[in-house]
Amino acid sequence: QVQLVESGGGLVQPGGSLRLSCAASGSFFSINAMGWYRQAPGKQRELVAFTVNGGSTNYADSVKGRFTIVRDNAKNMVYLQMNSLKPEDTAVYRCNAGIKVSIGSAYSNYWGQGTQVTVSS
Repeated sequence: QVQLVESGGGLVQPGGSLRLSCAASGSFFSINAMGWYRQAPGKQRELVAFTVNGGSTNYADSVKGRFTIVRDNAKNMVYLQMNSLKPEDTAVYRCNAGIKVSIGSAYSNYWGQGTQVTVSS
């Protein structure tokens, strides 16, 4: 069974930094895109950043220049380095990945359980 497990959330003061980690585990053939979404209370889920197999990355305008997504293919992990955090970054952050469980299957969407990030003084 494929699982995505996040870690690294917590409480940080404005201007601080956090690094989120997401590990894919279980039996699978390959991973295509990996990324991070977030959802704040009362708001819609939004894409924060993603990276595809070729290495290209994409960021939400609100986090450009502050967040960096990094992928480690050897470890089946993706990281989100968050710097210069703002109160408006407070949300539950969830890892997402497109995973093919066998050579003959299509890519399916998998989600982690989410990790809370709170930016507050």
